[in-house]
Amino acid sequence: MVNRGTLMAEGAEAKVYLTRLIGIDAVVKRRLSKRYREEHLDAKLRSERTKSEARIMWIAREAGASVPIVLLVDTHDIYMSRITGAWMAELLRKDIVTDETLEHSGTELGLLHSADIAHGDYTPANIIVKPNDAAFIIDFGLAEITQSTEAKAIDVLLMKRSLNAAQYLAFARGYRNSYKDAKDVLSRLAKVEARGRYKTRTLMTGSEATA
Repeated sequence: MVNRGTLMAEGAEAKVYLTRLIGIDAVVKRRLSKRYREEHLDAKLRSERTKSEARIMWIAREAGASVPIVLLVDTHDIYMSRITGAWMAELLRKDIVTDETLEHSGTELGLLHSADIAHGDYTPANIIVKPNDAAFIIDFGLAEITQSTEAKAIDVLLMKRSLNAAQYLAFARGYRNSYKDAKDVLSRLAKVEARGRYKTRTLMTGSEATA
């Protein structure tokens, strides 16, 4: 195992550290042990999920999506290139996010879905914006390979919940332009919202919802 560096972030499933690897600024994500699980099963699950996450990130890059480069996969650790920039969530909070960034974030999700990757947590908190307004996707801990239209619709919904109507139109434009089955996903999205389980702050007319 390569030495980890300074703790950067901590969540329920993992800790993220700043480090360097082969002279490259990097981050390492370490999947955490769960005390309520039997030790052998816990180690096996963490290892399998670590490998799966790294594999999905590799597939995403092969599909042209902007995601960190996987540098090394250890038993429970993923070492990846460090992406610097502004958090999209912070740009939205300050109301300074650009249409280019919103559209690019839709394009990136379309690239994932074209590779049958459902991110599972596609929110502004997991998007880093570069100075040229390009959006980089991080945290594939909940991602899966699936052809499920519903899983893809949930990805769109998670982003939509964070956007106002105009912002969502820019996002959806990028999504439609990069994913050939976007119409089917947006149609399923309307059905998911109609079930009442999910609520968004984006109030759209029927025509706008699939614009």
